[in-house]
Amino acid sequence: MFALNCKGKIIDTKIPLVMGIINVTPDSFYQQNLPKGIDGILTLAEKMIADGADILDIGGQSTRPNSEKVLAEKELDRVIPIIEKISTHFPNTILSVDTYYSQVAIAAVQVGASIVNDISGGQLDNAMIPTVGKMNNVPYVCMHTKGTPQTMQTLANYDNIVEEITNYFVAKITECTVAGINDIIIDPGFGFAKNTNQNFELLKNLLKLTALKKTMLVGLSRKSMVYKTLGITAADALNGTTVLHTLALQNGANILRVHDVKEAREIVKLMDKIKYNDA
Repeated sequence: MFALNCKGKIIDTKIPLVMGIINVTPDSFYQQNLPKGIDGILTLAEKMIADGADILDIGGQSTRPNSEKVLAEKELDRVIPIIEKISTHFPNTILSVDTYYSQVAIAAVQVGASIVNDISGGQLDNAMIPTVGKMNNVPYVCMHTKGTPQTMQTLANYDNIVEEITNYFVAKITECTVAGINDIIIDPGFGFAKNTNQNFELLKNLLKLTALKKTMLVGLSRKSMVYKTLGITAADALNGTTVLHTLALQNGANILRVHDVKEAREIVKLMDKIKYNDA
């Protein structure tokens, strides 16, 4: 299986990892995960770590469909003090910065982040991939999407969604490798330039992406493909999320990016009894 070198700390993904989401933004689609102030964020981080988070992913803007774009300067103001604080309080925890700005990635890694999670795959900042390539042992999460969060849902047109995403990653893996990135994590981008039916088609065929032989992260937590299908709200979507997380693990996911760490850790533990002990 795959191992990730996070600034010298090696983490194995033989048993899948859980990445806890920490949003430092007032307009996240899941409002229950919005802590108030530094103390609230540190309390949430502590709880996620206690619940079994392997990685904490800190982001300074919402990238849900039609979200308002936040400039890099505002993102810096939001996330850098938080990453620095969490890194100081919990130095053994791997931190990821959720950004598509290269200047935010640089600053975040300098104060304690050791993974860059880019929802645009370098498409919204041409300097991102070369920048991460110059960093020392910083894995890069490269997600599939089209357009921007403001336009992506108008671009959900595919002849064969799995084939198109596979081809996208083949090209991106080459680009990242040439730039000097050693650990490339692919994220198929559920909900990004994809409608509900396309999301489920992608989940059903997720195993095909394992042919790329890269660590795979999935972000399904409380997304609209869950709550719209069930006719509920994001606040009530934990049970549906758990079902989809289980299917994702069965189909090759190595990292679950989640709002609910305890429940995700329980899924991984149960799946370990079924699947990973024989891997």
